[in-house]
Amino acid sequence: MRAAVLHTPGGGPAYGSHPDPEPAAGHSLVTVTAAPIVPLDLLAASGVSYFGRPAVPYVPGVQGVGIVASSDALTPGTRVWFATRAGTAPGDGSLAERCAVPDVDVVPLDADVPDAALAALGLSAVAAWMSLTRRASLQQGERVLVLGAGGAVGQSAVAIAKLLGAGRVVAVCRSPEAQARARRAGADEVVPLAGDVDTLAARFREAGGGAVDVVIDPVFGAAATAASRVLAEGGRLVNLGGMSGDVAEFSSAGLRSRSASVLGYTNNALTPAERRDALAAIAEQAAAGRLSVAYEEVGLADVADAWRRQATGDVGVRLVLTP
Repeated sequence: MRAAVLHTPGGGPAYGSHPDPEPAAGHSLVTVTAAPIVPLDLLAASGVSYFGRPAVPYVPGVQGVGIVASSDALTPGTRVWFATRAGTAPGDGSLAERCAVPDVDVVPLDADVPDAALAALGLSAVAAWMSLTRRASLQQGERVLVLGAGGAVGQSAVAIAKLLGAGRVVAVCRSPEAQARARRAGADEVVPLAGDVDTLAARFREAGGGAVDVVIDPVFGAAATAASRVLAEGGRLVNLGGMSGDVAEFSSAGLRSRSASVLGYTNNALTPAERRDALAAIAEQAAAGRLSVAYEEVGLADVADAWRRQATGDVGVRLVLTP
């Protein structure tokens, strides 16, 4: 089959031939129709992450959408979303014409959503959905601040917060293009990510109309420090990434005086059933036209250039490969 194959950790994959997958018992063979390149793919392929050095050669791609070709658990022809452990454990991923996937990681799809659109949402939207519902327990009318709101997680968080009845959603983005994406997602106000912590905190408070109840934070660093200063009584800051650094500074007195919480979130903690339910809800909202993220379809043969663009940050949108 044709696939994106990584031969050297730290490098990029090349388009070429790769052995067809041979699914074992408990696996489904999926014909891939759309697969995104996500930051986790690059992290796992780097060879210097906490996952360790991946066994090469392998096909990257930790998620995708496709059609079941053969399975003991599902009817051939079933449209599915699926997850893989490519790069984090031995085995191949979704950036190929076909992929063998454990049955527990295959989710049947009923909603009428284009494959590439759903692949673009994928686990980023799951993270946003579960951060707002399970970790933050967002209530009707609460004010939400979304850091890094121009990315896939951030766009999803903005839209989902509105869907869940947030009273006001403030988006924080660095570039004008990212700010435009956050506005299209439904943000009530957009704040540029610029200036020191004091400046950011003042801008967050002004844009939010006062203190905010929930912060969705995929960036951490100075932005999270500033956001922690504007949490309301009982406010919750949910961190699900560290795009701007691995360290933020929180005031003990500030948190205690407002009974505020700093909470961590990872998709890795979800059970298969929780992930399936979140994906079903996301697909339903996407089919109704209420949830989407900006994406660009790229042919699998152009994976080298797409990978480079993702690695250098020269993207702006989610890149989805279509075999």
